[in-house]
Formats: sequence, C-alpha cells, structure tokens
Amino acid sequence: MTPERLARIKQILDTRQPDITVLTDQVHKPRNLSAIIRSCDAFGLASMHAVWPSEGYRAFRKTAGGSFNWVSTQTHATMADAVDHFRGQGKKLYAAQLSERAVDYREVDYTVPCAVIMGNEVDGVSAGAAEQADEHIVIPMMGMVESLNVSAACAIILAEAQRQRKAAGLFDRRRLPEEDYLRLLFSWCQPTVKRYCDDRNLPYPPFDPETGELIDGVGWMEGVRRQRHPHLAP
Repeated sequence: MTPERLARIKQILDTRQPDITVLTDQVHKPRNLSAIIRSCDAFGLASMHAVWPSEGYRAFRKTAGGSFNWVSTQTHATMADAVDHFRGQGKKLYAAQLSERAVDYREVDYTVPCAVIMGNEVDGVSAGAAEQADEHIVIPMMGMVESLNVSAACAIILAEAQRQRKAAGLFDRRRLPEEDYLRLLFSWCQPTVKRYCDDRNLPYPPFDPETGELIDGVGWMEGVRRQRHPHLAP
C-alpha cells in the first residue's frame, strides 16, 4: 500500500454519503445495473440497493468497471421489503416516475436522507412502490423521446443530488460512522485478505488504519494455518 494510494482511499471515504442511495426496482439489464453502480460511485454514494427481477439476478461485475468494489450493494426480496427498510431509516422516497403528481427532479431536496427509486426498463417503478413514494420526479424532455435510458436518468438525478449536497457542505466532513469507515478502509486496503476471510468465515486480522497494512500479517497467517490444520502445527 503506497502512501498515495492510502491517501486516495481515505479522501474518497471522507466524502462518502451514507444517507442517500439508489434502489433499482427489477432493473434487469446488466449494462444498466453496471452503469448505475458506476454513477453511485462517481457521485459519492456509499451504497446501492436492488430488488432483482423475478427471473433472478444476472452478474454484472465484469462490466461495472470495478465499481462494485467501492459501492456496497444490498438486495431485498420484494419492493415492499425495501420500502419498509427505508421507512425504518427515516428516508424520503423519490421515485423516477412519470405521473400526474410528478415534479421536476431538481425541485426535491436531496440533502435529506433519501432513496431514489429507478424502475425497470419496460414497466418503470412498480405500482406499490410508486404509491408509497413521497415524490415522483421526472427529467423534462425537450425532444421527441419521452424518457431516457434508466442508467442515464439515474446519473442525471445523482448529479443534481451531488450539487445540492456539495452546496450544503455535506462533502466537507466525514459522514460515515466510524465503524463503517474502518470496515471499508480495511476492505479497500486489503481486498485479498478480506476475500480470504469472508470465504472462510474468519474474523478480520488486526489492521493499522494509519498505514493501511496488517499488524503482524505473517503471525496472523501462521495462526490461521495452525487453526485450520492443527495436525501441521509443530
């Protein structure tokens, strides 16, 4: 871990926004999911949530440009579950949905805790989620087409959210809870060790946040080896 790399990681974590997220409502095209998660990373979101289509989730990591490493993803079985989850956190729900009550996407407040719901490529936001949303938002169209691709629309909305949050000073101080900050710092600095521990259900080793390095990594690995293969211990 070079000092420059560590400084870059800390700079990004210091500006991550934990209280705004995107919820995809059965978006099914891998390239759209990939573009959405890339936008979440680019505009400073810490997480993305998804309800997968009924036919299941198709992997999109190969086309996400590595962004899945930097944005936490959480799935929900149904949109009702997702809505309940966000309501429990006190988040506003903004559904990208053309309707009689829709307002210009720039007219809502993204500085409050909120989730932006993006509907699937054919049907849009599901009826139940649309009904539960606090606001319906639209991007005004001045051409012949009636709507944008879901990933393009998401990027435009998140750009406005970033603008509002930057003006409000929400990028000027670290906003991630300390526990989440240290967990992500370890994950980003030590991705190979993280995967090793996750795959084997092992606790993460002691870690120095000042250097990004393990504390006695050799000793930790030797302890893991003895624990997993006691017959090899001297």
